[in-house]
Amino acid sequence: MDLSDTQWRNFRSGLPALTAVMAAFSILGACLRTSLGLKGRGMARFWLLASSVYVIYLHGNCVLFILAIVLGNYILTKALAGKVVFPYLLWIYNLTFLVSNRLYSGYKFASFGEQFAFLDQHRGALRWHISFNMVMLRMVSFGLDYHWAQISQPSTINWENHMRKCELCTPGISGTEGSSCYLSRQEKPVSGAQYNLVTYLAYLLYAPLYIAGPIITFNAFASQLENIQKAYSRKDIAIYGLRWLLCFLLIEFLTHHCYFNALAISGVWQRLSPLEIFIIGYGVLNFMWLKFLLIWRFFRFWALIDGIETLENMTKCLNNCCDLETFWKSWHASYNRYLVRYLYIPLGGSRWRFLNVWIIFTFVAIWHDLEWRLLSWAWVTCVLWGPELLVKSLMRTPQMASFKKTNAYRECHALAGSLNITGLMLANLVGFVVGPDGMKLLASRMLSRENVPLLLAIVFSFYIGTKLMLAIHDHAEKSQESKKQVSSRKQLID
Repeated sequence: MDLSDTQWRNFRSGLPALTAVMAAFSILGACLRTSLGLKGRGMARFWLLASSVYVIYLHGNCVLFILAIVLGNYILTKALAGKVVFPYLLWIYNLTFLVSNRLYSGYKFASFGEQFAFLDQHRGALRWHISFNMVMLRMVSFGLDYHWAQISQPSTINWENHMRKCELCTPGISGTEGSSCYLSRQEKPVSGAQYNLVTYLAYLLYAPLYIAGPIITFNAFASQLENIQKAYSRKDIAIYGLRWLLCFLLIEFLTHHCYFNALAISGVWQRLSPLEIFIIGYGVLNFMWLKFLLIWRFFRFWALIDGIETLENMTKCLNNCCDLETFWKSWHASYNRYLVRYLYIPLGGSRWRFLNVWIIFTFVAIWHDLEWRLLSWAWVTCVLWGPELLVKSLMRTPQMASFKKTNAYRECHALAGSLNITGLMLANLVGFVVGPDGMKLLASRMLSRENVPLLLAIVFSFYIGTKLMLAIHDHAEKSQESKKQVSSRKQLID
């Protein structure tokens, strides 16, 4: 069995304990909600207490480091939110600790004095500075959500259009009073009283989403403490859990019979043929997608049981993405939405798109870890993104409207998609499998004269795959359009 991936091995071995904790916390939370009618600050206190026990087990005495940093962030936010300089200071504060935590490997108590050295003997089951990356995102979310509430920052959402399309937000259609979709909860600030220390700490340490997410904004979290989510019924949540179980059985089958990851990280791939290298590389990417899907969906399932809705991280299959924009919107989607809300739009949005891509992907690389291979991955992705942005901007012009209806456009789209998939594979192999040094060897093997036919065959296979994706997309659009027409006719009849 291939358990060479550390993340998957740790998650799989800890799954029984995580399931027991999930059951205990969820049952206790449900009992308090129904029997005592807890909501808002009451539920925040419960989750702060329960999550504190959970986090102390994970990090031991290192919880003191976490508390010191998050309290500093709270004081900074309460003191300066609403001032022009605040967003800059908030990001500087959080980026400083993000980098510092990594450089000093989570610090040693002994470095603050020999009298504190005994505290280093109980550092918990999980390195705190690894999990802190998620906490840092939540600290920024709290700070900016509070800052925007203070200055009454207008939302970029067209609410009139949203209310017309969103069934959950439209009164009389959802069938539940006071229900709101996730987007509405995220964009609309909560009451000023909810930006308090108890809710802030409960948000940062919230057990179901603490280790891996999905990422939730402060506004969305605080809103659901008061009124739990109604987007998913109990039946929906049960089906979601069953689908997770089926995906788990799939990865068990995969790791029992296909050792893609072990062959990649052991360096054995260097002695294989170019075709075998391609198969291993493609297999590794699919394994990574399935691994992250299972990890993220487990914790999202836990949050849904507790009445907290978060965004789905894997919204689309890896093998159904033929351009970079679609890929990044559907891989770790909650992180993508977070970056759009807290970085992309504040940096100027589409007006500075080409520059923003470099800033955002550099941050993403540093946020993951301080490694050259991740920076290489980020910058390779940015280089690939440039031409795609240019072509998409060109296709949006009125002069191209007639060309987009021709077969020639479809063929060009399929060819561009095949090249994009090839580029995506290379970028992810550089960042997460072979590294920059291994890429040189891989390129020398794949680009040699005798392997050109194989390379063309690979690109052609992606070309065929892209045409299938486009056909599926067209069919889905037609089905959606027909449903809209049926709905419009029913409204006219009524």
